[in-house]
Amino acid sequence: MMYVKIPKSRIGALIGKNGEVKKRVESISGVKMEIDSREGDVVIDESSGDPLMALKVRDFVMAVGRGFSPERAWRIFNEDVYFEVIDIKEFAGKRESRIRVLRGRIIGKNGKTRRIIEELSGASLSIYGYSVAIIGSYTQIETAKHAVEMLLRGSKHATIYHYLEKKRRENKYRALDYYYIQ
Repeated sequence: MMYVKIPKSRIGALIGKNGEVKKRVESISGVKMEIDSREGDVVIDESSGDPLMALKVRDFVMAVGRGFSPERAWRIFNEDVYFEVIDIKEFAGKRESRIRVLRGRIIGKNGKTRRIIEELSGASLSIYGYSVAIIGSYTQIETAKHAVEMLLRGSKHATIYHYLEKKRRENKYRALDYYYIQ
């Protein structure tokens, strides 16, 4: 059994209209979930299916709990797609005003910075509460995570954009090399 606690405000997104999301997760994965909507507790029974799939279900539940819509979180069930969370408090301390400022730096004006990080890294981002959640392949997560951490440490936005463009070029060349070597 695995236990995950998510915010009560995100339980509705996890269950879905008429339980559709929960049913779909259980049918895709073969893993059963019990959701306590009053407390925000989710119990994942890994004995009912593949242990790797149980970990994917746990990541899906955590992703929805960290602000991803179920539609964006389905990506976790693909092979070689991972989930990671960055705690903003590690960079800001406990001051609420500083946390708000850092969240704003990651989101950017009208969501511009978040959108650029997503487009250039290929990862999906969700900024919710005191955390930044990332879904993507290993290289996508590493690129997006580094960009977010640079922002949290105070780097200028232009520096982050140049870093992301450089990484995207490198990944394109790596993909072309792989394609032509095959």
